Amino acid sequence: MLEKIEKIRLEAEQEDLSTPEHLASFRIRFLGSKGVIKGLYQEFKSVNPDEKREIGAALNQLKQAVEDRLVLLETPKKELKKFTKTEDYSKPAVTRTTGSLHPLSMITQEIVAIFEKIGFISSEGPEIEDDWHNFSALNFPPDHPARDMQDTFFLDDPFASFSLRTHTSSVQVRVMESSTLPIRTLSPGRVYRNEAISARAHCFFHQIEGLYIDQHVTLADLKQTLEYFAKCFFGSSVKIRLRPSYFPFTEPSAEVDVSCTLCSGSGCSICKHSGWLEILGCGMVDPNVLEDCGIDSKTYSGFAFGMGVERIAQLKYRVNDLRLYSENDLRFLDQFHL
Repeated sequence: MLEKIEKIRLEAEQEDLSTPEHLASFRIRFLGSKGVIKGLYQEFKSVNPDEKREIGAALNQLKQAVEDRLVLLETPKKELKKFTKTEDYSKPAVTRTTGSLHPLSMITQEIVAIFEKIGFISSEGPEIEDDWHNFSALNFPPDHPARDMQDTFFLDDPFASFSLRTHTSSVQVRVMESSTLPIRTLSPGRVYRNEAISARAHCFFHQIEGLYIDQHVTLADLKQTLEYFAKCFFGSSVKIRLRPSYFPFTEPSAEVDVSCTLCSGSGCSICKHSGWLEILGCGMVDPNVLEDCGIDSKTYSGFAFGMGVERIAQLKYRVNDLRLYSENDLRFLDQFHL
């Protein structure tokens, strides 16, 4: 019987299965209820018990080989038939959208990358701050308006005075308290002010503040650093100017303007016909701040600057409503794909 099984196996391997008709005939002949393999199993019942083990194994292998050949040939045809039924090639292609960085994230990364080239390292701190890091260490007097409820979000705590940070200068205080000199750091992050939400103001926004402390740091170093940033970000033809101002933690203090990138300084509606656009505030670190953070103000000096990311984004993207940045409107956000 072994010879008969081998002969049938060779016949099954050589059978022509190139058409659906041949496949159907092959299935009926070998695997049908009255087929060849069914007949072999009937003969197997009368085989000598001593030979059943060997012949049974050969018979099972034959059946498996026939079934495997059918599966191998029929499956691609079934899948193709299924595919052609469910797909309509006349339909337009499906457009798959990809995500993108938020415009404020892109601006932040671009600014940080510029300052990293000249040695600034990014630092982070908590958004809930105590009075010391948010106000007192930065030379805010006890009666300063920023400490009032109408300007700051204070948190109820019976044991200490905490608030949502009003600037990322609090991170600079933490860096000065814990780092070895010299210090060259950037502090990007979200800050909070108790303001009415409008096209020009929001109760939260984003800042990037910079701090450099070393021996013999001067106002000229500050101006050169900011001029380097302005030319990298706005273009090599841009000019800057410093106007006297006041901040509790810097002395002297200044506001920094850049020449309008739209009118090249000649005057337009964006710059209110002044030829200049305000971008940030800056100044030399007040000696009181250095001393409060454990730094000898007679040996070391430094400068600090801070800018609103939304403000810089407005100048670059000409977005006139701050609320658009936090409303998650995809029609707005999709315009800023890299």
